[in-house]
Amino acid sequence: MRIDLVTIFPDYFAALDLSLMGRAQEAGLLGVGVHDLREWTDDRHRTVDDTPYGGGAGMVMRADVWGRALDDVLALPLPEDPTTGTPSLTRTPGGDHHARRVLAVPTPSGPPLTQRVAEDLARADQIVIACGRYEGIDQRVADHYRDEEQEVVEYSIGDYVLNGGEVAALVLVEAVGRLLDGVVGNPDSLVEESYSEEGLLEYPAYTRPRSWRGMDVPEVLLGGNHAAISRWRRDRSLVRTAHRRPDLVARLEPGRLDMHDREVLASAGRVLVPRRADILIRHAREDEAAAVAEFARETFPLACPDFLTEEDIQAFMDTHLTEAEFARMLADADDHRILVAQVRGGEEPLIGYTLTVLGGPDGMPAEMVRRGRVELGAAYLSKCYVSSEWHGSGVSGALLERAVADVAARGRNSQVALGTNIANKRARNFYRRHGFSLAGRRTFMVGEVANIDDVLVRNLTPRDG
Repeated sequence: MRIDLVTIFPDYFAALDLSLMGRAQEAGLLGVGVHDLREWTDDRHRTVDDTPYGGGAGMVMRADVWGRALDDVLALPLPEDPTTGTPSLTRTPGGDHHARRVLAVPTPSGPPLTQRVAEDLARADQIVIACGRYEGIDQRVADHYRDEEQEVVEYSIGDYVLNGGEVAALVLVEAVGRLLDGVVGNPDSLVEESYSEEGLLEYPAYTRPRSWRGMDVPEVLLGGNHAAISRWRRDRSLVRTAHRRPDLVARLEPGRLDMHDREVLASAGRVLVPRRADILIRHAREDEAAAVAEFARETFPLACPDFLTEEDIQAFMDTHLTEAEFARMLADADDHRILVAQVRGGEEPLIGYTLTVLGGPDGMPAEMVRRGRVELGAAYLSKCYVSSEWHGSGVSGALLERAVADVAARGRNSQVALGTNIANKRARNFYRRHGFSLAGRRTFMVGEVANIDDVLVRNLTPRDG
C-alpha cells in the first residue's frame, strides 16, 4: 500500500518514521510520501488560502491549488509487489485488476472514523490524505473528485475541532497501517482489540507486579483455566462497552449473544431482547410494599406446578404475598433483602424481584438443612421472579447474581440456598448454571397441597462479594 499526505507542514509527519510505521516502511510493507502543498502554488507568496465567499471568520484553502496537487499525487505509480515486480493491485470479484485509490479528507463535519472504515481502507492500494487548515478546504475539491468517480472518504476523529488535519491524518495512517499483513507481529492481537469482530471494547489488561498499591490482578487470570479466562474477558468487554459506549451495545445482534452474554449486559443495565431497553436493578424502598406485593402475586403462579389448584395458589398468596407482609420485610433490611428490576425512565411497573432472608424467624427453613451440605445459617433465597414478557432477556440471571453478591457483601452467611419444584426443569437448569448444586429435597406446602422441591445451594466465594 501507498499512503500520500498533502500538507503545508510536511515536518509534522516525521513521527511516521518511528515504531511500527517506520519498520513497516523499512520492510517494504508500506510506502509513505509526504508532499508540501505549497509546491503547487503559482505566486511568489506561495498562497494556499483566501477569504471565504459570503463573508465570515477565517480563511479557506483554495480549490485550484488543491486540484493541481491532488491530480499529480493521485497519478503517482503504485508500489510493486516484491514477488512479481509489478504493481500490487486489488482484484475485483470479476477477476480484473484495478487500482483502488482513495482520497481521504479529515474534517470535523465528516462521519466518524471507525474500525470498520479502517478495515475497509486497509484494502486500498493508495490513500491520499488532504490535510486542510484554517476553515477547511473549498468544498468543490471533494465534490469535483466525486464527480470524476474518484473514491472520496471524508472522516472525523471526534466531536471537536483541531487546528488542522495533520493529527487526524496520523490517526488514519496508524489505524490503517497496522492492519496490513506483517505490520503487527502477532496478528491474533488484532482480533482481540476494541471494536474488532462484534464491535465490543477490549477487556482490561494486567501484568506484573501481581499486587500493586493494594490492588491485585483478578484471580481468574492466574489459574491457567483458558476457558474461564476467555469467559471473564468477554464478560469484561461486555460490561465495559455497556458502561462506556452504550451506542455500540445498541448495534449488537441479539442472535449472536448467548444467555450468559445477555445476563452480563443486563447486570450492566442494558437489555436487547425482547426489546432494547436500559434497566435498573436496585434495593426496593420501604414505600414500595404495594408495588412489590402486586408484582409478586402476578408472577408467583408462573412457577407453580399444574397440580396446584387456583384456590391453593390464592390461599398461599393471601398469607405470604400481601402488602402488609412486604411492608414488614422492607422495614427489616437487616434480615430481609429485596431487590427489584425496572426499566429506566419509564412509567412501567416492576419487571423482576428477588427476596433473600439472611436470618431471623423467616430464615433458613429447618427442613432444608442438610448436614455437611446446607447450614442452618445459610441465606434463604425465597423468591426470584421476572415477568413473562422479559423471560430470555438476561434480567433473571442479573437479578440472581446481584442478590448473591448482596448476601456476600453483608458478611453474615457463607451459603445461599433455595427450593424449586422438582417439575420445574427450566428453573433447576437456571440455578445450576449459576453455581447452585443439588443438596436434597423438601416438602413445601402450598395451601393444603404438598409440593416437592429440590433444595439447591451455592457456597459463597470472595468473588461473589
